[in-house]
Amino acid sequence: MSKPVDVSHQITDGMITSPNLPEPSITESSTTPGTAGHGNGGGRVTMAGATGTYVEMPAHRYRDGADLADLDLDRVADLPGAVVDVADARQIGPEVFSGLDLRGRAVLLRTGWDRHWRTEAYGGFDHPHLTEAAAKTLVEAGAVLVGIDSVGVDDTAPATEGARPALAVLLAAGIPVVSHLCLLDELPNEGFRFFAVPAKVRGLAAFPVRAFALVG
Repeated sequence: MSKPVDVSHQITDGMITSPNLPEPSITESSTTPGTAGHGNGGGRVTMAGATGTYVEMPAHRYRDGADLADLDLDRVADLPGAVVDVADARQIGPEVFSGLDLRGRAVLLRTGWDRHWRTEAYGGFDHPHLTEAAAKTLVEAGAVLVGIDSVGVDDTAPATEGARPALAVLLAAGIPVVSHLCLLDELPNEGFRFFAVPAKVRGLAAFPVRAFALVG
């Protein structure tokens, strides 16, 4: 029997995913007197789409790109997975994918950066990220989803001036990108199925997911 392994962060009221994003506000529902067992609306969550572990769609970068409502489930659910161990690397170049069969797979980059989650170090400018050449290699290799357990697939240092070349390459190829994964050290390098399904929201290009793998 397959074992589910949760590789997503929980979202809590007031948490910080990234220093430049607003904090989520979560209001719990209360029970109306005389209606035991029935809430008054299920509570309310106000947050940016890029909160916690989230997926980004092509519409995040391209005006005519697919948004969350256009997302086919076979792009984010029941995908054969591959974990690529790139621990201690700041810049992840194309050489780490040499000799790997990534066609049709969800490629998850295990950097170990999730150990800094909810600390000042996590959102620092030295987080691991892909180079543009590495992103192009993933496209050419036939990856269908790319995930990483750090801030994102691009460098966020001030010198980059907001450029996101790796993300642009992946989204242009229609490849969903999942950021802020965690606990990838609990997954084997292969032999698992990966899921990262967001809500079906029209007009949004990024949204939290419950990312998990079925192992065995």
